[in-house]
Amino acid sequence: MPASTLARFQRITPQQLRAFEASARLLSVTQAARELFVSQPTVSVQLKELAETLGEPLFEQSGRQIRLTQAGKLLYQTVRELAGCWQRLESELAAIHGLVRGKLKIAAVTTAEYFVPDLLGPFARAYPGIEIELSVENRDRIVQRLSQGLDDLTVMMLPPAELDLDSQAFQTNNLIVIAPANHPLSNKKLRLNELSSERWLMREAGSGTRKVTAQFFAEQQFQPNIVMSLGSNEAIKHAVAAGLGIAVLSDLAVNQPAWSSTTNGLTTLDVAGFPIARQWYLVWRRDTPQSATARGFISYLQQQAKE
Repeated sequence: MPASTLARFQRITPQQLRAFEASARLLSVTQAARELFVSQPTVSVQLKELAETLGEPLFEQSGRQIRLTQAGKLLYQTVRELAGCWQRLESELAAIHGLVRGKLKIAAVTTAEYFVPDLLGPFARAYPGIEIELSVENRDRIVQRLSQGLDDLTVMMLPPAELDLDSQAFQTNNLIVIAPANHPLSNKKLRLNELSSERWLMREAGSGTRKVTAQFFAEQQFQPNIVMSLGSNEAIKHAVAAGLGIAVLSDLAVNQPAWSSTTNGLTTLDVAGFPIARQWYLVWRRDTPQSATARGFISYLQQQAKE
């Protein structure tokens, strides 16, 4: 490598590459700054210095959004390749030392946050040298992370068919209909069409819960009166308890110690066809070598299932 080229690359800092990777992945400097816990001007300066060092613009404005230039796309691909090389090194080092140390990156859809920590806790205690990084997003964002290969393993209900994936089912996910505790239809056996005049609260577009619920309603030729979409299970529970409508949620989200119907104003409606039974899956990309820590966690889950 020519000395001038080497000198130029030596001016590139890890902070600049992190700022670029996050901005390129999210296509937002603001979101990148939020993810990196720095100010937006800091990210902007790092991107400007990186572009000046390379002698190429990396982003261009497209309305209110940004998009990668051709040079930016090449750099993003290179950064992802470097991250993959580093991940393979970490995996090989972890394999040398068994599961004494290493890193495990897991992504999970929002509803899985109610039980994934319970899965990770005993594993972390058994292997205290392993650093665990957990990211919780809605399904659409999780699918993006899968397509970009950002994580070792993913926990979700609906693995995308368009990606080359392996998966392992490990737990049932029951979707139930919840209503305010004083709802006049509580303690009755109901047909779905009896709820056609109810106000329905739904998870946001892109949520796995909404996708499964919408598919079930379509199969039943049922048209719900959707009055509100909310971005989290907790928001829906509070809205239902406040009498704003009824909703479909995972029983894992509802049957939490802090959310008993007697203290928080929720009840489960007995509706034909419910609960909708689905599975939780542990998912990973087939075209990416698994890290030693990922293999260890999969083996741990398989062993737990046998006990």
